[in-house]
Amino acid sequence: MHSSNSSSLSKLALQKFKKDFWGVFSLGFIILVGLVAVFAYVIAPDNSEYANQMHVSIHSQKPGFKVNMLVLPQETANKQSVLSAMFFGNKVPATQIPISQYHIQDSILHYTEYATDGLQGLTKSIPLNGLSETNIIQSKTFLFGTDKYGRDLLSRILVGARISFFIGFIAVFISLVLGIFMGSVAGYFGGRTDALIMWFINVSWSIPTLLLVIAITLALGKGFWQVFIAVGLTMWVEVARVVRGQVLSVKKMQYVTAARALGFTDFRIISRHILPNIMAPVIVISAANFAAAILIESGLSFLGIGAQPPMASWGAMIKDHYNYIILGKPYLALIPGICIMSLVMAFMLVGNALRDALDVKT
Repeated sequence: MHSSNSSSLSKLALQKFKKDFWGVFSLGFIILVGLVAVFAYVIAPDNSEYANQMHVSIHSQKPGFKVNMLVLPQETANKQSVLSAMFFGNKVPATQIPISQYHIQDSILHYTEYATDGLQGLTKSIPLNGLSETNIIQSKTFLFGTDKYGRDLLSRILVGARISFFIGFIAVFISLVLGIFMGSVAGYFGGRTDALIMWFINVSWSIPTLLLVIAITLALGKGFWQVFIAVGLTMWVEVARVVRGQVLSVKKMQYVTAARALGFTDFRIISRHILPNIMAPVIVISAANFAAAILIESGLSFLGIGAQPPMASWGAMIKDHYNYIILGKPYLALIPGICIMSLVMAFMLVGNALRDALDVKT
């Protein structure tokens, strides 16, 4: 009876969620960003590792910029597997040189390297060695332009989605494991256990989040996984407080008293009877924590203690280009800023839709 009742409530919540246009739209957008994050190197025009091919001669070009590229295949054999290149980028990409003009004479390619600001590029020659013009000369369009190092901004945005998206998953997972454990133990057992855990929660709560993240990052070192762990360890407090409050109100219910009378263990009562009935507010707070994790990671990358170069990160991209806002090229900082804003707003809208759908009073 209990399971069928919970199943009907889940169906009712799902029906209510489906009626919320912005909730469903945001969920679709989040799934799309997730797919982009996983298959970034398949979609990105620059599939080198971290989309890090630099062409200083074409730095800070506007969206839609076109240029001819001389593509010289690598002499060393590329032993990288297809799956590795698909998920981690091409570790030995072909050498690309932007050129302004070229001509072929007697199987020798004569070309002039691209130069900006009215300068004349160097003129060089290389033998074709049986290669055709279509193989080594490619017209390349930079849809989002290039950054200050001459890297393809669109590719950096696509690859950078991976950090912003996955930090939400890992940080929320860590916060749920810690928060649910601490909150349920404090709420269920009460007394000195509750007082001790609440003291620890209040101490953690009193430390500014960014300061705590910086301290953890400095202790663990700068890097990709360190930031994930640091953000996760700062977000469990909210989950623990919510879970504790819910457990305090639920543990006096008749079905909990009946479970105790039947001699069930405390672990079974908490995991099988209490937690399934208090997950609605935890799911809602997890959606909000997703958004908060993305913002914290962006802030850390902006401060230079998040993901380290040459790794692509939306926060680091804003840090690299925020001074271009007053130099007439604001899109270099605005495009990653809009990406962060869109993803955070999508998670917040999904959180709001889940809150409305899981509210039994409505």
